[in-house]
Amino acid sequence: MSDAATKTRTIRTDYLARVEGEGGMRVRMRGGKVVDVQLKIYEPPRFFEAFLRGRQFSEAPDITARICGICPVAYQMSSCLAMESLAGAEVSGQLRALRRLLYCGEWIESHTLHVFMLHAPDFLGVASAVELAKINPGLVETALRLKKIGNEVMRVVGGREVHPINVKVGGWYKTPTRAQLEALVPDLEWAKAASLEAVRVVAGLEFPRLEQDYEFVALDAAGEYPIDRGGRLVSTRGLDIPIAEFFDHVVEEHVEHSNALHAHLRERGSYLVGPLARFALHRGLLSPDALAAADEAGLEPVVRNPFKSIVVRAVELVHACDEALRLIAAYEEPPEPAVAIVPQPGWGHGASEAPRGVLYHRYRLGPGGEILDAKIVPPTSQNQRSIEEDLLAFVSAHAALPEEELRLRCEQAIRNYDPCISCATHFLTLEVERE
Repeated sequence: MSDAATKTRTIRTDYLARVEGEGGMRVRMRGGKVVDVQLKIYEPPRFFEAFLRGRQFSEAPDITARICGICPVAYQMSSCLAMESLAGAEVSGQLRALRRLLYCGEWIESHTLHVFMLHAPDFLGVASAVELAKINPGLVETALRLKKIGNEVMRVVGGREVHPINVKVGGWYKTPTRAQLEALVPDLEWAKAASLEAVRVVAGLEFPRLEQDYEFVALDAAGEYPIDRGGRLVSTRGLDIPIAEFFDHVVEEHVEHSNALHAHLRERGSYLVGPLARFALHRGLLSPDALAAADEAGLEPVVRNPFKSIVVRAVELVHACDEALRLIAAYEEPPEPAVAIVPQPGWGHGASEAPRGVLYHRYRLGPGGEILDAKIVPPTSQNQRSIEEDLLAFVSAHAALPEEELRLRCEQAIRNYDPCISCATHFLTLEVERE
């Protein structure tokens, strides 16, 4: 056997920057071929599901919001929807419009953070947003203003920029005035123009070649681009189920190398949630300007190159700005801030579209409204198998790359998903062994 076939080489990155949370990756190669890829999520378990047991149903939005500082609204909305499904209550009209507006604020700040600060440095050959600011200060200044605008929407509607305090099961503690929302319009109009330019900028980046045959999964929001809710879960391969049947079709399993559970579709395998999935399933429901921007960027109706997710996120940024402006224009102050909620014993299910993908909550309540059991399935744990499969395909096709370039490309492939590792743990050193 030749030396090349037996040589063992290790590439190690002790910590992956520009993701939320901690973890590592291990790639094993033998004879120049990839034998195994493992995403090693070592972020400590968070135990939020255990914290919720014994608490009142009304406490779920505030407790679950603390799971993530980037997408707290997603946790609040999914928990509220689950509790309201049990009570047989529906938050509609302007109360529901405010929820969608709050969620638009979260999409704006989260997508901006990822596109400009976390992912763009990979494509532009710099190590961080700090380094990016040295060569393109205008781009970073735009990003900071965009993110601030998203945070301001969250503050006005949710009461606070991070971990909003105005959300409750059934609606709101206090609703904003029309004047307060109209004051957001000039900044949102600027944000839309900046987002359209962002699509043009990122569409001109150079994308590594990788085409994957994903089964895309997203919520179906009955004629709307899914953001704050969705009654059914659908896929590009015919899955179409009510949210209450989530665990009839999705299997979570523990793998030895990760603190995060791996999810897959029963008898179908891995699947992908997030911007690429929403775009593939609901592209026609984007705002006209967002759809035009996607067409101008040359995006295919179904985008299968995960590296192009940065373009789809920028398109969704345009859509979130358009939605926020539409909702404000139609806003009328509701007579009451919330609908009455009478908790019922049983199982409740809720899901919304976090910036990173479907976020599912399930709760079991006792006769007094106390939480007896809680189950939360974040997007990153649903995508973890797909991330590993992407890495396997990418490393297999690019094993001859110099070690440093291969390491950087692997990190970039992981950041395609905007993984929130802290949310996923119940992610990243890089270690490659060549045998």
